[in-house]
Amino acid sequence: MSTTKKAVLLSALLFPGAGHYFLKRYIPAALLSLVTAGGLYFLIVETVVRSRQIADQILAGEIAYDVATIAKLASTHSAGSDGQLLNNATTAIAVAWIIGMVDSYRVGRQQDAQFAAKESRSNGSSNQ
Repeated sequence: MSTTKKAVLLSALLFPGAGHYFLKRYIPAALLSLVTAGGLYFLIVETVVRSRQIADQILAGEIAYDVATIAKLASTHSAGSDGQLLNNATTAIAVAWIIGMVDSYRVGRQQDAQFAAKESRSNGSSNQ
């Protein structure tokens, strides 16, 4: 499997930035990983906060202990700035993932071409 394919698969299936780590491009790898990790952290924290709010309402007797009611409350989006921040975090994760795959492909192709050029030069000089 070529370097390009490995890098793209790592970025697509593992985590944004993994392909760049594989290609030894550490700064872009760190940036993509940090953006994604930050977005995931924010989404997880907001999910836990929302879950605790719903659990507190159930324990206080404000909400009936009914799966349909709980599912409806859990699926409703936050209003105002929290909802916008959730959308921004989700968008940042998606953009980082796409950039990670596309740029891993670009850098991997460059490295594959450089390797092929070295191979042809070394084969050409050894044949003489």
